[in-house]
Amino acid sequence: MSDVDGVAAAPRTSLAELTTLRIGGRPRALLECSTAEGVAESVRALDAADRPVLVLGGGSNLVVAGGDLDLVVVAVRNREVEYLDEADALIVRAGAGLTWDELVADTVGRGYGGLECLSGIPGSVGATPVQNVGAYGVEVAQVLHRVRWYDRATGADEWVTPDALGLAYRTSVLKNSDRAVVLEVEFRLDRAGRSEPIRYAELAGRLGVEPGERTDPALVRHTVLELRRGKGMVLDDDDEDTWSAGSFFTNPVVRDEDLPAVRSRVAGRLGDGPAGQMPAFAATGGTKLSAGWLIERAGFGKGYPSSSSPARLSTKHTLALTNRGEATADDVIALAREVRDGVREAFGVELHPEPVWVGCSI
Repeated sequence: MSDVDGVAAAPRTSLAELTTLRIGGRPRALLECSTAEGVAESVRALDAADRPVLVLGGGSNLVVAGGDLDLVVVAVRNREVEYLDEADALIVRAGAGLTWDELVADTVGRGYGGLECLSGIPGSVGATPVQNVGAYGVEVAQVLHRVRWYDRATGADEWVTPDALGLAYRTSVLKNSDRAVVLEVEFRLDRAGRSEPIRYAELAGRLGVEPGERTDPALVRHTVLELRRGKGMVLDDDDEDTWSAGSFFTNPVVRDEDLPAVRSRVAGRLGDGPAGQMPAFAATGGTKLSAGWLIERAGFGKGYPSSSSPARLSTKHTLALTNRGEATADDVIALAREVRDGVREAFGVELHPEPVWVGCSI
């Protein structure tokens, strides 16, 4: 395998060293792939040999079991960036292994708008369409142009448009699926230097603009990074609040007919005032609630359960489950189950985890 162009066998290491949650055992082997073709050929050969495969980008959205893992890791490390000035749009094409925020910084630094609200999100470019990554009122589906993938079923290495991805809130046909591997991604940019419309109220307030207005992408990026740092959502080796898989639970969407029952349970627990102030937003399929708000009101405050616990909620933001240095996957799973079950018992709302599970589950 290491004879394939753009592929090198790396020393055997633990996934704790390759994931932002800093948890995970040792795979059978680790292949570092510096080209898109190397990624595709490595996965093709491993599939032909019937070897279990974990395709690894930035490792920011994984919960991995400990111990010896019966799988081979294909590390996606192609990082090239190219700007394509097409008739109807300015397109940036990036290798799936490029760190996402490096791409955002590069586009904003060149004076282009489009990706600025997604600043500071950990992980790689290739993961963004898989998760339909989003933050501060923008998600990848709004700026995505095309995806190059290797289809593991057909063997095709091809470009596809967003409609092939089944993009929805924090998901796509690729999430929790072995169907295909992302090799490169293209995004549409605003060559005039305008940000995406500012839809998120907190961000609009900090920027001093009305919701829906556009402004300077560099200012938006700076402000978003400030907001994320305040919530422990920008990776920092010295800050254990960032030793996480990011937002652990997606914001739940409840059917509109179920919303009154949820508000009633909130009122019964917290009073009519909080019930009326509960964040709720129109969404496809019903009303979207704030997972972080529900977690905290169910009794799980920042830093829960205690400073001596190996896994606990971030001290800055209740939506992140963090490793305080020596946590195992079992520690994280136990805390995740406690929070999920507590919110269900308190408010009748089911929380769903966002990370991908490897060798374990909630």
